[in-house]
Amino acid sequence: MEQKSLFSVISPIMAGPSSSHTAGAVRLGLMARNIYNKEIKKVKFILYNSFATTGFGHGTDRALLAGLLGYSVDSPEIKNIFEIIKNIDYSYEYRQDISRHPNSVDFILGDMTISGDSIGAGEIQINNINGFSVHIDGTYDTLILNYKDKPGMISTVCTIIQKQKVNIASLHCDRDSKGGDATMYIGLDVPLTDNVVEQIRQIEDVYYATKIRKLK
Repeated sequence: MEQKSLFSVISPIMAGPSSSHTAGAVRLGLMARNIYNKEIKKVKFILYNSFATTGFGHGTDRALLAGLLGYSVDSPEIKNIFEIIKNIDYSYEYRQDISRHPNSVDFILGDMTISGDSIGAGEIQINNINGFSVHIDGTYDTLILNYKDKPGMISTVCTIIQKQKVNIASLHCDRDSKGGDATMYIGLDVPLTDNVVEQIRQIEDVYYATKIRKLK
């Protein structure tokens, strides 16, 4: 029998009428913020399908922006986020695409595009970062890397993590071609320290590395 989380049994406390269109949207924004891990000056949201057609009434546009700026699901500021924020250039685009989940969004942040879905009861999944397939749902503290595909990279990264006595819960890789660009994301039982992440950044041919805290 499929196990359900507390989120799927009890809807989250939230500033909005819909767990998928409001709470899920906030959590998608929070996860995108963690992944981007830079100052946000400009963002374009592309909303798909149900997010595009009914999201306005559910406050999805406000929720995505609020989450991206670090507000939590139950923050009362979400309802007035457009009046609160300053010095950020944001825009929205609405599309229909049957290949995408009904509640799907792209965050276009500078040189990074992050795609995710709100899958119900406030739960979310990030499924693509700059064209690379991922499956990050906020369950674990996660390390994400972009690097040159070559032998020994996985072993080198895992050795650094294991020396810190941090247990790896899951590990997934994707690449665009043999010897080309690759992405690795590692689910961890506890978060890595900044020092460990910096050690991983210093590995030859690692282009980008960041840690993502699990969602609460």
